[in-house]
Amino acid sequence: MRILFIPVFLLLLTVTAMGQQRQVADQIIAVVNDHIILKSDVDQRVFEFMQQSSDETFDERMWYYVLESMIDNYVLVEKAKIDSIIISDSEVDRILNQRIDELVRQVGSETELERAFGQSIVEIKAEYSDQFRQDLLVNRVRQQKIARINITRPEVIEFFNAIPTDSLPVIPESVSLSQITVIPPPRADARDNARELAVQLRDSILHHGATIEDLARRYSDGPTASQGGGLPMVAATDLLPEYAAAAAALEPGELSEVVNTPQGYHIIRLNERQGQNISSHHILISVSDEELDEEYAIDKLTAIRDSILHQDKNFASMARTHSDDRNTAPAGGRLIDPQTGQRLIPVNELDPSLYRTVLLLEEPGDISPPRSYQYGEGQKKAFRIVKLNERVEEHRANLEQDYQLIRNFALQQKSQRKLADWVMNLRDEMFVEYRIPVPDYDPMEMPDPLAPEIPVDQDQEMLQGSN
Repeated sequence: MRILFIPVFLLLLTVTAMGQQRQVADQIIAVVNDHIILKSDVDQRVFEFMQQSSDETFDERMWYYVLESMIDNYVLVEKAKIDSIIISDSEVDRILNQRIDELVRQVGSETELERAFGQSIVEIKAEYSDQFRQDLLVNRVRQQKIARINITRPEVIEFFNAIPTDSLPVIPESVSLSQITVIPPPRADARDNARELAVQLRDSILHHGATIEDLARRYSDGPTASQGGGLPMVAATDLLPEYAAAAAALEPGELSEVVNTPQGYHIIRLNERQGQNISSHHILISVSDEELDEEYAIDKLTAIRDSILHQDKNFASMARTHSDDRNTAPAGGRLIDPQTGQRLIPVNELDPSLYRTVLLLEEPGDISPPRSYQYGEGQKKAFRIVKLNERVEEHRANLEQDYQLIRNFALQQKSQRKLADWVMNLRDEMFVEYRIPVPDYDPMEMPDPLAPEIPVDQDQEMLQGSN
């Protein structure tokens, strides 16, 4: 059978479903060691999935499929205990806060979210914290097992040869791209105004009885403003260097001076320190996009482009030296497909601004003039030049051009099978008991709608289901 994983942090994104009242526990239907599974638990998970998958129709097999997945999850929880795998409180808090922030953005405000759930934010976090921890634990066990599974070239060739020729998918036109990004700095007067506001807010906290939480909610431009500017316990290396250095110099409860970072001006209060990890509250005063020195960014990129085209400067070296995009600069500015991790990106999957830029690039080596786009999680305005490294025209899948893509699918299929066999063997080592009759369905005949797999398009699904 295939292993399943139903992550509550994906189901939590279904606000409507979460707003419903849970059914009363009515019947124990399965037991895994000390864990019990109730009929109402399975009903709720099926209901949540149906809510977020409007194109799915209920099938009796789905109910039993979800039951099997819940049993497998508890088996992996027990395996985690045996292997002493632990998920820290800070990791649970970080992921849970991210999911809550996503929901707030979806519904528009914390008030709307609380109305949808019928609970306060604090109550939502308290209710789902344990389930988040369990799901993260199960995923950690799965990933550790999958990391040890490899595939040989002969296996990949065998996988590909088993696909009927007339079923081979058409791979869409794809491009390999690199970019150099410059984030325009604030105009001098705008930066001065932002710093002055930060100084005034700090003074209000130190001398006028204001709290950093209240002021963060009112003035902060940071993503955690609605939560009073709180950041959970995280490694200092995960923070901006300037922020981490200022926080590290504080004692718990102390307030920093105004700290200048690429995001703007911060006021930081250190809450707690555990080794190299810190928790803190902060207020971020950023500079409006309307007050940025766009001309500076355009001029700098134009000079870089001219140096590459006319002075034989290397694009990758210039990206490592000059690009403000910390995600792509270390790789010489190379972009990758966020869905597959591959360097070739289907043209029809490019974001609109990048797509419009690529339309202007005809030959490998062409570099676009500076173009604006929205950068990073905060969607700040930035400018970039883009280089076309390679263009692959639409074609039917073959081993010569698409080996890495085919290998990924073959490895994914092999991993699923190995993982399923492994979990079945783990079941034999634990106490697993059904309290209801279970039909003899073959789960491999069912799709795996609840597993956290990388999204694939229709052509890729043809590859996955071919062997």
